[in-house]
Amino acid sequence: MVKQISFLHAADLHLDSPCKGLSYTPSNIFEQIRESTFQALDHLVDAAIRKQVDFVLITGDLFDNERQSLKAQVRLKRAFEKLEEYHINVYMSYGNHDYIKGNIHPVTYPSNVYIFPDEKVSNFTYIRNEEKLAAIYGFSYENKAVLHNKVSEYEIKDETIPFHIGMLHGSIQNNTEHDHYAPFQLSELEGRNFHYWALGHIHKRQILKEDPPIVYSGNIQGRHRKETGEKGCYHVILTENDVEMTFIPLQAIKFTSIKVDVDDCNDIFELEKKLQTKLEQISTEVPALLELTLLSTNEIVKQWYRENLLDEVIELINEPAIVKHNWFYIYKYKGKITSPFKSKNSYTGDPFTGELLHQGDNFPVKSSIGELYLQKKARRYLEALSTEEEETIKQEALELVINELHRK
Repeated sequence: MVKQISFLHAADLHLDSPCKGLSYTPSNIFEQIRESTFQALDHLVDAAIRKQVDFVLITGDLFDNERQSLKAQVRLKRAFEKLEEYHINVYMSYGNHDYIKGNIHPVTYPSNVYIFPDEKVSNFTYIRNEEKLAAIYGFSYENKAVLHNKVSEYEIKDETIPFHIGMLHGSIQNNTEHDHYAPFQLSELEGRNFHYWALGHIHKRQILKEDPPIVYSGNIQGRHRKETGEKGCYHVILTENDVEMTFIPLQAIKFTSIKVDVDDCNDIFELEKKLQTKLEQISTEVPALLELTLLSTNEIVKQWYRENLLDEVIELINEPAIVKHNWFYIYKYKGKITSPFKSKNSYTGDPFTGELLHQGDNFPVKSSIGELYLQKKARRYLEALSTEEEETIKQEALELVINELHRK
């Protein structure tokens, strides 16, 4: 008989995460946003029961910070207790956000929960009907950062066990977009002869390698505008000769970015009608927080913005939308006006503008706003700027200055 195991791979629950930049939303929506990570956890439990899995893997950052709130601890304990009723095990590790030594009030979880106790890679054995079927390897962060490579510590201990699974909360060594915690190279993971690598830390789900599967499941609930789209876990079925992976959405609220071309709108009423039509076409199984970008070559959009007419349009659209069962809410909007100066060659005869463009292209955005990130209270609500966001800031600033200089 072919041996088989079934499990869910999840990571980065970030329970009770602060709702960065969203406290101004209507109170009923803000309350749902605050509850969203817990609802996603409930969806994870429901999926495990529905799929009748053998166990659930959670690879780090179950909580948003080391001083875990009582609410988050109790809700997680209840979730694990429900899984225990269905004889589903949980194997979990702590990450850089919820590192062990930062939590002065740890909670005791039910007997179906197996926690990697420290930074030394160890393993648990999953047994079904008195047969050893899987060895699960991993470690927990004891302190806020693990900066050295841990891959060499992942060693198969018992070759007679059919399946070997590695849990690793960290990032690829040459990844420049995230902190280099527990850095690794793909080739190193491939060389350990494991059947599956359940990765955590990176919130965007991605399959780095299919054979063997080296997988980031991503986080289970988007927490801000950079974490758009479906969030969830992978359902994995391992057999001796094959692997089957299915992504399961778990998010309670979806962050979505939408672009609407309004170039043909000559008055504000046309704009309102076009946006209503476009947004009514949005189909979602869960409520959605929308970031709206208006595309145009028409400067009249900027005029509407200055006259606060766009604020009124967004308010008119949001009012009926937020009372629906699967509501949507435009929490952020901006206009993207294509400006003539983007063809920089057109300013070759203007030395002042040419030098301004040159200086703008090389303007150090990060260092200019660095002091803001040094403020403890501000840092809690700020995300590091990506390279793309830096370029957007420079571009928009240049557009504003150039357009004002050359306004007729």
